[in-house]
Amino acid sequence: MGSDSNFGRPKIGISACFFHADPARPIFTGKTLQYIEQSVPHWLMSGGALPVMIPSPEGPTQRSDVTLADYAQWLDGLVLMGGSDVWPGSYGEEPLKAQWSGDRIRDEYEIALARAFVAAGKPVLGVCRGLQLLNVAFGGTLLQDIATQKPGALTHRDAALYDQNFHQIRFCPGTRLAGLYAGQQEAKVNSVHHQGIKDLAPDFIVEATAPADGMIEAVRWTGPSFVAAVQWHPEFHDPADASVLNDAALLQDYLTAVARQRDPAQQEQA
Repeated sequence: MGSDSNFGRPKIGISACFFHADPARPIFTGKTLQYIEQSVPHWLMSGGALPVMIPSPEGPTQRSDVTLADYAQWLDGLVLMGGSDVWPGSYGEEPLKAQWSGDRIRDEYEIALARAFVAAGKPVLGVCRGLQLLNVAFGGTLLQDIATQKPGALTHRDAALYDQNFHQIRFCPGTRLAGLYAGQQEAKVNSVHHQGIKDLAPDFIVEATAPADGMIEAVRWTGPSFVAAVQWHPEFHDPADASVLNDAALLQDYLTAVARQRDPAQQEQA
């Protein structure tokens, strides 16, 4: 997707990850860091978009009246990227183990961010944690640890293999995602998560599962604007590896939704 002579390149917001203040850290001692992993913006750039990290406006150094709604009005779409666990309290549970406590501050920021973009009618795409966060934001719940709570499940995260851990997914017939990959019932994707969807949020549909254990791998909102998510990391895909699901159709579908939202004439033609 190249530049548009009327609107310019689409501006896509990316949610920030957090390194919270740590007095023992030798660099940026005691400071909160907000950052993005570079493969996410590079993936969006491959489709002609201009990625923008959206910093949280809150925190002890806050000194303005800028809100997440301001970003939702200015930007054309949102990508919720991967990262830390979701705090179980975000879906009404206590952590089963201390190491699964997640990041409450990031949850609150990203839930508010997602709601701001949905309220503005701007397309939202979730990746890995982003899928889990959207499910929680819309009223669903999560498995805090797949291996513990779903015995016999695939190894969805292998720390040593990281993004070289793969498994098959199966597209759900009749869904939009299945239509993007017509004629392809299954595909291989990377898998780097240990949490996953337990109870699907109301008004969401499942678009792909892992046939070996039934884990939900892709979802879509049935509401009035584009909200979709995948459990794998399309931005990690090496285009030279033909054995893995090609992410191009997924990215193009999202950016097409962004273009239609920006240009009412395209919405009428869709």
